[in-house]
Amino acid sequence: QVHLVESGGGLVEAGGSLRLSCVASGRTFRNYAMGWFRQAPGQEREYVGGISANGGNTDYADYTEGRFTISKDNAKNTVYLHMNSLKPEDTAVYYCAAVAVQNGDNDFMPTEYGPYDYWGQGTQVTVSS
Repeated sequence: QVHLVESGGGLVEAGGSLRLSCVASGRTFRNYAMGWFRQAPGQEREYVGGISANGGNTDYADYTEGRFTISKDNAKNTVYLHMNSLKPEDTAVYYCAAVAVQNGDNDFMPTEYGPYDYWGQGTQVTVSS
């Protein structure tokens, strides 16, 4: 089992920044690729971005437009989502998720939520206009 806990959400004005953290406990963190997803009220959960198990590769949804950065600190069992130039449409509950990788595959970063095995409880991000 992997237990994930997100933090860092809150209320921010448009154009502001936030850094979300996701701390993992349980199995060996370095063997897991991580993803960030978000879900706004009345909408489906959508992919934000992902990072490979070793932290060397990242992927982002097009709408992040270079505003978001994901990093992974395997020594601290933590993955981060840095968000800059936030917009009101970024308002959502943000979730981190973990999926085990096989044979050290550092290209494995699913963009769909189905493959992910473990999820955090989410943290609310609200961007005011």
